[in-house]
Amino acid sequence: MANSPQAKKRARQNDKRLAVNKARRSRIRTYLRKVEEAIASGDKEAAVAALRAAQPELMRGVTKGVYHKNTASRKISRLAARVKAIA
Repeated sequence: MANSPQAKKRARQNDKRLAVNKARRSRIRTYLRKVEEAIASGDKEAAVAALRAAQPELMRGVTKGVYHKNTASRKISRLAARVKAIA
């Protein structure tokens, strides 16, 4: 348990950041799930649109410190390849 005022404040800040990051990560996962569902349904137009919407969200997560840049780039790359492979 935090005893000093500084440690108590840091604990409060950590709780706030956790809530913000959790919401942001959940939002990004929702966008990724929409792309996955469009790929699974085989609808190329919907998949392309979903991927276009998901890319800026993922990169915003990078700038906010939720994801590492390489992780986001890898996810986008793999999703783009799967969207492109839809016949």
